[in-house]
Amino acid sequence: MQARADTATGSRPVTGRVAVLAAVIAASLAVASGLHLSGAVHGAAAPYDAGSAGIAEAVIGAVLAATAVALARSGGRARRTGLLGFGFSIAGFGVGLSITAQGGHWPDIAYHVAVLPLLIGCFVALVRAPRSSGGQGAT
Repeated sequence: MQARADTATGSRPVTGRVAVLAAVIAASLAVASGLHLSGAVHGAAAPYDAGSAGIAEAVIGAVLAATAVALARSGGRARRTGLLGFGFSIAGFGVGLSITAQGGHWPDIAYHVAVLPLLIGCFVALVRAPRSSGGQGAT
């Protein structure tokens, strides 16, 4: 009965949906990182460096994968962990977009422009989500 009451507050569905989106973005970053690190994608001009981009994408992807796991578990600290993970990812994507806009190709720029609003939307959804879920304590 408690699970239904929690679902009615919207807390679990928000964190669950955000967890899925974090996992999908993490997977897309793994692919992008692999493409950059293998040399299949390269920039047009400085300051863009495909190797650095691949490493940054791998790090951001790992953070988002960990964020997805934390949100899926919905423990007392899940919301806070999600906010930290998405905040880090937003900052990383902002830096990546600024560098890519200067020396990257249009598919790279389009990827950053498409994913950055998703990251911001997830962050906002977590900010607006109820502070506790499942009676496991406030974050």
